[in-house]
Amino acid sequence: MGKKPAIQDRRSSLGARSGRRVQEILSAARDVFAEKGFEKATTAEIAQRLGTSEATVFTYFGSKRELCMEVLRAWYYEISAELDREVPLIEGFRARLRFVIREHLKHLIEEGTGICALVLSEGRNVDEEFSELIVDIKRRYTSSLMAAFAAAQKSGEIRGDVPLRLMRDMVYGSMEHILWSYIHGGRPFSVESTVSQLSDMFWKAFAPLDQPAEALAQFRAEVADALRKLDRSGS
Repeated sequence: MGKKPAIQDRRSSLGARSGRRVQEILSAARDVFAEKGFEKATTAEIAQRLGTSEATVFTYFGSKRELCMEVLRAWYYEISAELDREVPLIEGFRARLRFVIREHLKHLIEEGTGICALVLSEGRNVDEEFSELIVDIKRRYTSSLMAAFAAAQKSGEIRGDVPLRLMRDMVYGSMEHILWSYIHGGRPFSVESTVSQLSDMFWKAFAPLDQPAEALAQFRAEVADALRKLDRSGS
């Protein structure tokens, strides 16, 4: 078994009495990380915004990296709870897929480029100590979509010859590509237009394979056209 993340040990040992202080630190850290990025952010500035000492921050979090991971976990879990609650109530896989795509893009865009960059970069650029933690966070975050995929495959609503993980990675990988263009290009894009384009493209990709070769060729052409439109909207 891998090493248990220190963040869990520390939070458990502090107990519920310190919950309010932890939330205050996390809120300030989220703002500083969003504004400065991980490398330029300092625990000293986080403490200054709280009107406390840097030593107080280290009472609750062993390092800046640990604090950053907890900020990310809180962000992911906040949205995960919403997805867990809402997705099962939606009828039909296509509508569920559209909802998940919209929520992911909407939450990241509303947070601004700072937190968006933090989630995308630090969410995959972690050291060995925190790798197990980030994998667990993302597993939970994507579990609602994975459950929707599994149910749709079982009912025959989508094709059953593609692994669930591959379909999941297609969805989130495409959104990550669009968001990186948004961060580096500095230009906003239409969330609703992008949601429609991605949803249509994935629906055609995941639909059961009961089409003749001519229809498959048409599908490929439509996917290529959709990708070109996405590239133009993100540039």
